[in-house]
Amino acid sequence: MSGFSTEERAAPFSLEYRVFLKNEKGQYISPFHDIPIYADKTWEDPGHNDKHTGCCGDNDPIDVCEIGSKVCARGEIIGVKVLGILAMIDEGETDWKVIAINVDDPDAANYNDINDVKRLKPGYLEATVDWFRRYKVPDGKPENEFAFNAEFKDKDFAIDIIKSTHDHWKALVTKKTNGKGISCMNTTLSESPFKCDPDAARAIVDALPPPCESACTVPTDVDKWFHHQKN
Repeated sequence: MSGFSTEERAAPFSLEYRVFLKNEKGQYISPFHDIPIYADKTWEDPGHNDKHTGCCGDNDPIDVCEIGSKVCARGEIIGVKVLGILAMIDEGETDWKVIAINVDDPDAANYNDINDVKRLKPGYLEATVDWFRRYKVPDGKPENEFAFNAEFKDKDFAIDIIKSTHDHWKALVTKKTNGKGISCMNTTLSESPFKCDPDAARAIVDALPPPCESACTVPTDVDKWFHHQKN
């Protein structure tokens, strides 16, 4: 999506490293609250018991797994087409994983629902589940679990979940739900008591380490994801 830019501060791979987003006016914004993509943003409410998983939310925005060929930069904002969703349970918390594709991907027109992923990328979804199941094991944590026997639900189901978590986010930023310490500071939501002016947001950023020097750009013809199909 156009109109947004990013700024990196402190050296990459350091504990002080941060990425900040700016709008088309060069004003700092919240990536959680100020990006108006379809349903603005979402929140998996830790006080809400999900009827599908039997577990409460993980206190984060909903996660999106984009399956296109482009490797996106840190902080890059893109438009996506929703295809389906996976109901992961991470240490007893609901952690939905939306499957989507970049609307500008060369193959985007061929993907309209989760069955298209199964047909055009055989083995891809199974590998995705396997990675999500085991990725925390090296840290000494147990394997993650899944609702629906680890089956991906379709596009319509995914959109319903997105709308539901959007409602939870709206209650959060309008102070109808207690965020218990989660920052709701924003620069665009007039109905939110957490709205601040751009100068206040800039003051917060200016108090941090200076912007990074530009890193070398990886050529786009090699900086891609590839789907490998076994014979």
